[in-house]
Amino acid sequence: MNSLLALIGLFAIVASIANWDFFFESRKAQFIVKFMGRNGARIFYGLLGGAIFSVGFLALIGVINL
Repeated sequence: MNSLLALIGLFAIVASIANWDFFFESRKAQFIVKFMGRNGARIFYGLLGGAIFSVGFLALIGVINL
């Protein structure tokens, strides 16, 4: 599960950097895109991905227990 969290976070970071249309045009992301704009959504998902990646990585190396 820890590595899965890290991979999900990494995916969100890469999607926000690469500005993938399929990611930001998905039904679930449309709320954030409409609320914050495309660039705001990219920043939001990049930060969210960073937080998820950090938790997954810290759990993977044993610093925190999930």
